Amino acid sequence: MARQNGSTEDFVRPIRRLGVGLLLLCLLAVFVLWRIDSPRAERFRAHLVDVVVPNLDWAMVPVTEMANLARGFQSYAALQRQNRELRDELQQMKAWKEAALQLEQENAKLLDLNKVRLDPALTVVTGQVMADSGSPFRQSVLLNVGGARDGIMDGWAVTDGLGLVGRISGVGQRSSRVLLLSDAASRVPVTIQPSGQRAVLSGDNTALPALDFIEAPEEVRPGDRVVSSGDGGVFPAGLLVGSVVLARDGRMRIRLAADYERLEFLRVLRSRPSERLDAAPDLIGPLLPVPEAALLPNAGEPADG
Repeated sequence: MARQNGSTEDFVRPIRRLGVGLLLLCLLAVFVLWRIDSPRAERFRAHLVDVVVPNLDWAMVPVTEMANLARGFQSYAALQRQNRELRDELQQMKAWKEAALQLEQENAKLLDLNKVRLDPALTVVTGQVMADSGSPFRQSVLLNVGGARDGIMDGWAVTDGLGLVGRISGVGQRSSRVLLLSDAASRVPVTIQPSGQRAVLSGDNTALPALDFIEAPEEVRPGDRVVSSGDGGVFPAGLLVGSVVLARDGRMRIRLAADYERLEFLRVLRSRPSERLDAAPDLIGPLLPVPEAALLPNAGEPADG
């Protein structure tokens, strides 16, 4: 048995050495062939590539199929994850819808009990933005609707369909200028929900206007909804302005709901002029002290000479 094993090893070693030598020789020949810069070698290489490479497509089929299969599994996993996220969002939307319906019913009951008289629906005039101010010191845009043709008046509120943008400040025959909420000359009274705090939105030529004169700042939280209060009769009440954010300097500011980067078409809200109350001659108030001179007889008459 030992003899047979030894004879087998004697045959394997020479064959192994011969195979390694032939492999090295082939590799050396390929290296030399690919290093030769001659037209004949170039033609031979081109012919060899044309013969060998197309016939290797069958060898690449398993690799290609495995890669496609891996991509399919990845896309399936991504679709499954997106489907799960969409189901969660749909569930949240159903909860929000139910809450909105309950609030709507409650609001309708309260309005019916209180006999609240609501303002009529505001009509709108839609205009296209033709140009902006182009100045860092003035935030305004120009609309292609004016006073003579469309009946635009100074002070009317302007929205982009979602949030308040500004007010009309200057009316021409066929155009009007809109002063944006971010302009330094803009001051708008607002209400912060749900706390009901009153404040003034002050523009400062930045994307985040500041909130000033807050009644109780400790009751205001980032993310609170901000709407127009209607104080002063400039804007109708309840127009969405934005949400509260806390700036790095610790000051309360507003992230505007209107997309100022894409102001293309704006809506001008036709609002009725506020009713003027004439001052009555007799007003109810505290009794004022009467001067002593007025109590004396013949007060105010010139003395006899």
